[in-house]
Amino acid sequence: MKSYQELSAQQLREEQEHLYQDYLEFKARDLKLNMARGKPSSEQLDLSMPLLNAIDSSQAMVDSDGTDLRNYGGLTGIKEARALMAQILDVPASNTLVLGNSSLNIMYDTVARSMTHGVMGSTPWNKLDNVRFLCPAPGYDRHFAVTEHFGIELITIPMTTDGPDMDLVTEYVENDESVKGIWCVPKYSNPQGITYSDDTVQRFATLKPAAADFRIYWDNAYVVHDFIEPGDELLNLKVACDAAGNPDIWYMFASTSKITFAGSGISAFASSESNLAYITKQMAYQTIGPDKINQLRHVAFLKDIDGVKAHMRKQAALLAPRFATVLSILDEQLGDLGVGEWTHPKGGYFISFDGLANTAKRTVELAKEAGVTLTGAGATYPYGVDPLDRNIRIAPTYPSVDELATACQLFTICARIAAIEALLA
Repeated sequence: MKSYQELSAQQLREEQEHLYQDYLEFKARDLKLNMARGKPSSEQLDLSMPLLNAIDSSQAMVDSDGTDLRNYGGLTGIKEARALMAQILDVPASNTLVLGNSSLNIMYDTVARSMTHGVMGSTPWNKLDNVRFLCPAPGYDRHFAVTEHFGIELITIPMTTDGPDMDLVTEYVENDESVKGIWCVPKYSNPQGITYSDDTVQRFATLKPAAADFRIYWDNAYVVHDFIEPGDELLNLKVACDAAGNPDIWYMFASTSKITFAGSGISAFASSESNLAYITKQMAYQTIGPDKINQLRHVAFLKDIDGVKAHMRKQAALLAPRFATVLSILDEQLGDLGVGEWTHPKGGYFISFDGLANTAKRTVELAKEAGVTLTGAGATYPYGVDPLDRNIRIAPTYPSVDELATACQLFTICARIAAIEALLA
């Protein structure tokens, strides 16, 4: 079939009528499918059930230093868990803290501490006239929400196939003292599934910030989440920053929420030893220590980076068919129509779909009316506003393959209807 742009108005109306009949058939099926967020499927979670029996009551609840893990203390996490998470992030254990179940919680706390107490002795941000954060977009809505919650101004940075537009990042960071941070999902970015190029990572490492308290918020959420081999390779930010003489510019975050149990895993915060010393001094007023028994359980279950990779290969066997189903339907149903473009990631949790301008909200609305819930249009941009109204985040992980096939068939119909409406308008 010709692309929609090549069709006459009459041909578009005929196509629209045909599609609307298909749409009504789907609507009559009373579907209730949810593709709104990147939740692990029940099958993925089943893989981690042995975690619950990884330790038992007859086992000595002590770490390698002899600390009783049932008691208070251990602010920075148990030694074995720090070693495990350090292997996942590919940084030294001395640069790693292991905390509770949520890396997002750590990010929130990191911003909050900067607001109230500054960064490494800098002026607290809440005493400044203006604080700004760079937000690569499309990006992770919860990142944007954290900084917006604190009244921080959000600045959109366009994403490229290599990562954020580094010319624009450099211009802001090196010339605007009010720019205090940038959100990054460097491997299999949310939602596009892009892995930052070596050049992008090097340019981050060699930034010369106007603000001494500028930090790169490096959310390495999908660092071991390949579902196609070989997966993407990400240059090591810590090594690059150290080599560039910028040892304190980075904060790194990760968790096992999409490795073991979502919401019941362990999280890690890594940075320079100077940053960690400053932050742990503040953390001592916040908590006596994390859940060390859960940390011990994760170490017993995953053991080391080889154990993590073996576990993630089992996850990949479940995820690869889901992504393949979505991508094959998008390619087959929309490939030649000129109504949009989409990413083909090798890992992570999302596919990013860009329709024609002014079609994302309508596509999501149509899908919802027919029983398929998608992430809200605009969610992948700061303040929830996609200036072109074209980006939709597709989350294939939670539904079954059969459910995905149904949902994606409907999605392509909705995208085509929205595209025709936009062209006719």
